[in-house]
Parts: sequence; structure tokens; C-alpha cells
Amino acid sequence: MLIVLKVRIEHIESGIEALMGKYVIFPVGKKHVCTSVKDDQAWIPRETQTALPPALLQRARTLAKEHADLSATLETDYDSKTARRIGELSSVVTALREWETAQASIAELTGMLSSKDSELRDMARDELTSTTGHLAALSRKLSASLTPRDSFAHMPCLLEMRPGPGGLEGRFFADTLFKMYRQFCARKGYRVQVIKYEMAEAAGDTSSAAGEQPLQEAIIEVQDPGAYDVFRGEAGMHRVQRVPATESKGRTHTSAVAVWVLPSFPENGSAEEDFNNPESDFYIDPQEVKIETMRARGAGGQHVNKTESAIRMTHLPSGTVVSMQDSRSQQRNREDAWKLLRSRVALQRREAREEAAAQLRNSVLAKNRITRGDKIRTYNYQQDRVTDHRAGIDVHDLPDVVAGGEMLDKVFDSVKEWMVSQDIEAMMAEEEAAALVAEKKAQK
Repeated sequence: MLIVLKVRIEHIESGIEALMGKYVIFPVGKKHVCTSVKDDQAWIPRETQTALPPALLQRARTLAKEHADLSATLETDYDSKTARRIGELSSVVTALREWETAQASIAELTGMLSSKDSELRDMARDELTSTTGHLAALSRKLSASLTPRDSFAHMPCLLEMRPGPGGLEGRFFADTLFKMYRQFCARKGYRVQVIKYEMAEAAGDTSSAAGEQPLQEAIIEVQDPGAYDVFRGEAGMHRVQRVPATESKGRTHTSAVAVWVLPSFPENGSAEEDFNNPESDFYIDPQEVKIETMRARGAGGQHVNKTESAIRMTHLPSGTVVSMQDSRSQQRNREDAWKLLRSRVALQRREAREEAAAQLRNSVLAKNRITRGDKIRTYNYQQDRVTDHRAGIDVHDLPDVVAGGEMLDKVFDSVKEWMVSQDIEAMMAEEEAAALVAEKKAQK
């Protein structure tokens, strides 16, 4: 017999079940059913479900099968491309295995709920509640492993802050965000370099009572690999609502600060002339250089014209060609040719990196143009509350947030989950669209 009641839901994260007093709510299709049971019995879910869309779960299992097939192939025939693909799929396989293990545990514990042993039932109930919560985290982990990785995720990043409309109060809050990010990085052990810190020079721009500076623009480089993935959710307009110290009537002012997050293109090459270090801009693999000797031309007497003292070198990957015939000694010409070739190749490598960096940053800026309407977060000082409007989360203890403390971690984590959910929705929409196109082609 089913009894539908209005109850307070304590915790439904994974979509499997929620134990509440004498009742349990579990999903049936798109509906939630509440059923009562006897006091001395536990509650058995009618079916074990999770928040994972079926298509997403099927995708995970398809990729796991691909991983298994490639691993078997690699045992007999090593291929670097195959090995790289196996590495890319490993996170999906691990997350799926953990998720399926938790599912199996829930099924086993659910069976134990019908035991006649009350002690065993109580133990199973406690374990089921714990495992259900753990499954929710595993579901998020599996979902995240399936989403395409941001192309800049592995890179260091630049954090740029500029005050928006709001006058002096906006500049003060820009300085607050600058300090917040620096303190967050210090707590996490990230390497940070201040690239730019420029204060406004307008009349009346003095420090606030809280020690904030009238910041006009600041740029911080977080040099650790993967920093871009950590901070990319911070891009947007940060709004502050508070009563300025100079406000005599106690009115709340609203100001805003724009934050940009850009990939920081690392200097892969070394500026040092270490000819034997492959990481150096000046390193050239001798196997990639074609060396030709020839007779020198022009003045120099019989020795120059009759011996092959001139050297021509061609760097095959870049097509760079240098020739040297100034000395009567072939060895000296060879040494000078190597020096010139290394310098030219090093310059080309630096220019290529700078051009690539500019293209990367321009592409990010094109996708992340910030306007006043792109409000992502509000810092309300009077209510001691930080609200992230994308993740839909309210965090209290604002002083800890702007001090780069653990409450800021909570905000970052919630935003990361929101971004993953957006990526999943986009991925699912693309796959559904592709399936629809394939179906239409098949019908023709």
C-alpha cells in the first residue's frame, strides 16, 4: 500500500533514495514516490537509479570497452598513438569502475535491509546512507571524466583585474580581489608573480579605512601548470554591495570589477645558450642539419679559391640556410655557421611562441568579452554573503572568502561543478544532434 505524504527531504544527491524517519522517497520514472513501512523494517528502493543520464552512462561504457580493446592490442604491438589514447581514457575507466563498485554495494546493502536481524538492518541502513552519498560524488567524478578537457586547462594563467563603473569604491574592491587571489595562491602553494599593479592617480584616490588601495589595473601570473583550469571560472563581472566609509547617510553602494583569466604561454625554450639541452632555444639536432662544403668565392688568394673552406648549413625542419666563407679555415667557418644558425633558429622559435601566445589569448578574449551584464558573483558585506549566480550558491563568512580562505574553496568547487554540468549538457546536445543527422541520412 502506498501512502503519499508531504515530508521534508533531508538529502537526495544521487537520486537513489533518502531515508527520513518512517518514509523513503525514491524515483520512479520522472516521479518521486513516498512509501511507508513498518517500524521494525527498513526501506527498500523499488529500483536503484542515479542522476547519470543513460546516454552518459552508455558513453562511459563504450569508452571503457575502447580502452580494453586498445590495451589488448598494445600488449602485442606497441604504438605511441595507441598508448596516448589509452592514457586519455584511463580516467574514465577508473571513474566507471568506482561508480559500478558503489552500485554493487548499494544493491547488496539493499538486500540486507530485509533481514530479520535488526542489528544487521541497522548496520545496512547506516552503510546505505553513507554509500549513497559517496555514489553522488562518484557520479560527478564520472561525469567530469567524460567532458572534453579545456584546451588551455594544462597551462599557467594570467589574472587581470580592472574596476568597472563605481568610482573609487570599485577601485578599492579591485584591490580586495587582487589580495584575495594572492592569499588564495599562497595558501595553496602556487607560484605567483605580479606582472602589473597600477594605482589610479585621480584626485581624492587615497587608501580606504580598511587599507585598500585605489587600484586601476593589476595582472597576476600564476605560474603552476594547470592554473588556468583552477581559475577559469573567475572570469566575469564581480559585483560588490557595501556601505563606503565615506558614506554619511549609510546608503549601500554597488560597484563592479571585471576579472579576465587568460592562458599564460610558458617559455618552453631556455634563453641560455646551452647547445646540448633540448629545452634550449639554441639547441639543434645535428641530424636535422644538412652541411655542404664548397670553394669560397671572391678575394682571398689561391688558398681560398682552391680549397673547400666555405660552409653552407640548412636546418631542414625550418628551411633556414646560412653560409660562411669569411675565414680561410673551414673549421672556423663551420663554427661561425653553427653560431649563426643557432641564433636564427632560436629567434624563429621565440617569434613562433609569441605569435602562438597572442593567438591563444585573442581566442580566449573573443570568447570571454566581459560587459556589465556578465555578473557572475555578488559580495554583499551587510549580509555577510557571497552569491555565485551561475552555481546558485550562497556562502556566508564573507571575510574568509575575500581573505582567500577555505570558504573560497567552496565557491570554486561549486563553480567547477557548474561548469562541468554545462559541458555535459553541451556534449549531450552535440551527440543528440549528431545522432539525429545520422538517422536522417539513414532514412534517405
